[in-house]
Amino acid sequence: QVQLVESGGGLVQAGGSLRLSCAASGSFFAIDAMDWYREAPGNQRELVAAITTGGSTNYSDSVKGRFTISRDNAKNTVYLQMNSLKPEDTAVYYCNAYVRDSDHDPFLDYWGKGTLVTVSS
Repeated sequence: QVQLVESGGGLVQAGGSLRLSCAASGSFFAIDAMDWYREAPGNQRELVAAITTGGSTNYSDSVKGRFTISRDNAKNTVYLQMNSLKPEDTAVYYCNAYVRDSDHDPFLDYWGKGTLVTVSS
């Protein structure tokens, strides 16, 4: 079983920065893509950024140029560096990863429990 644990959320003023981390632990064979999603009150969960094992990245238009996703494959960890934060970035941020339990299994979708980011104006 795989656990994804996020950390690094908190309260920050507009224009500030935060760095989120998400570490995968447990017994598994391989991790493919790792992503960050967010869900603001009253809104649907949306993709913020994604990164492949090879380091290719993709960002939503709302965060492009301000957020940077990265990963350390040796540590099974993905990061989200968030700069120039805005009040509209306030949300619960969730880590998502595609994980294979063994070389015979398909990649399955796992989620962390989320970390709250609050940006004050």
